[in-house]
Amino acid sequence: MSSETQSWTEYIFADAIDVNPKRILKKGTVAKSMAMADVKEFVKKISDYEEKEFKGGTKFQNNDTIMARITPCLENGKIAFVDILKDNEIAFGSTEFIVLSGKETIITPEFVYYTAISPNIRSRSIKAMTGTS
Repeated sequence: MSSETQSWTEYIFADAIDVNPKRILKKGTVAKSMAMADVKEFVKKISDYEEKEFKGGTKFQNNDTIMARITPCLENGKIAFVDILKDNEIAFGSTEFIVLSGKETIITPEFVYYTAISPNIRSRSIKAMTGTS
């Protein structure tokens, strides 16, 4: 029986994960929209959405992680993995979301989600928040 050892490479968060990556969705386009209420506490899947006209907000696509940027919601684990869209579809949500996207050659989308829900990342994020949102 052989034992294989896998080694991990450590990265600085910003070197492995894009925060609020650019996503294009023209104003006036009808698209899927997620509210903070559609993200349940410590539940990976988005529970619901509605289709409405894009007038502004945070834009995201499949394999992104959306994370609350307001303290009570982040403390309570409002973080979700986006996997309910069609290929190349862009959705939008509350400006109270931060979007996290893994850099393809470094980290998998699922690992981004599990990193974001970790107590260490949530705690550091909460400590870094300033202002009202």
